[in-house]
Amino acid sequence: MYAATKAMISGQVRPGDAFPSVRVLSRELKINPNTAAKIVAHLVSEGLLETRPGIGTVVAALPDSTRQERTQLLGHEIEGLVVEAKRLGIAREEMLASVDEHWQNLSAGDGAAGGIADGKGKDGGGRER
Repeated sequence: MYAATKAMISGQVRPGDAFPSVRVLSRELKINPNTAAKIVAHLVSEGLLETRPGIGTVVAALPDSTRQERTQLLGHEIEGLVVEAKRLGIAREEMLASVDEHWQNLSAGDGAAGGIADGKGKDGGGRER
């Protein structure tokens, strides 16, 4: 469910895009069809998916996600990064500098680069931090 929710909130899938059937979902994820049906039902009840007669299940139109919601999607990945950095004995400042460097490298040319370690720059919505 997390991956589907993340894809919807991050905009990887758009409203109206077809969502895999329970059969396809269970086959691709190698899970029991009953489990796949529960996942789809949960996403429908959360308002992330809609069922349309004659069409199937599609991604629902979502309200604009907030910066906090988008940031929360990375919680698991950030926790993993922090745990691994601590395990390797990397100081917080070193890790933030490394993240900032990677951010800068990936942002070159799109104007969205902003310093993470120093708290300056722009947030994901283009507003100054």
